[in-house]
Amino acid sequence: MKNSTQATNPLAGISIVPEPTEKLLNERQLVDYWAEREQCLEWLLTFGKDPDHAEGYAYQTVKNRASRIDQFYRWVWNHEDRYTSSVTTAHADAYLKHLACQEHSNAHKSACRKSVMMLFKWHSHQKGGEDWSPEITFSRSNQSTTPRDYLTQEERSKIRDAALEHGAVPSFDSVAGDRRERWKAYLAQRFEKPKSEVSKKDWNRHNDRRRCR
Repeated sequence: MKNSTQATNPLAGISIVPEPTEKLLNERQLVDYWAEREQCLEWLLTFGKDPDHAEGYAYQTVKNRASRIDQFYRWVWNHEDRYTSSVTTAHADAYLKHLACQEHSNAHKSACRKSVMMLFKWHSHQKGGEDWSPEITFSRSNQSTTPRDYLTQEERSKIRDAALEHGAVPSFDSVAGDRRERWKAYLAQRFEKPKSEVSKKDWNRHNDRRRCR
């Protein structure tokens, strides 16, 4: 049951623009992204589960997945090396390939996948975007990554190589200023630690792992 605050403001308690993201954006980008997120989250709460019958997702479901949707946007900005609110299904497919190579549980990867699916459901219904049918699923029963269609070994290798390329981080000494801060934010998310604690050692840790795979 919704409390009185949620009834007045359905997004109360949900972080529209999390602090790590806010620090990456300039004023105009922040206004644009805030509007994008607000429209999306409100639609998910009101219509997302069954648009034809105006049935939204549960508040807690949207709250939990809002942060993962935000992480997807940040990954796109890293991948494109620029801000954009115009995410595409190609971005989403590449993101799943990136997730497939990460050292997270399949439960986490599956939750990220469901969150991005919610985002593109909104895109399709409200912005005229194309429907997205993910090529990859993450099995929670056997903890294996399961492509929807059979892939040859060569195709799997190409997907893995592409995902590793997407995760490339420049050397610590080659970046400075705002660009270094953006990479620090990425590594903070990657290693699930505060941005203030990210050091040169984390740069080396990330790239050493990539070289060993």
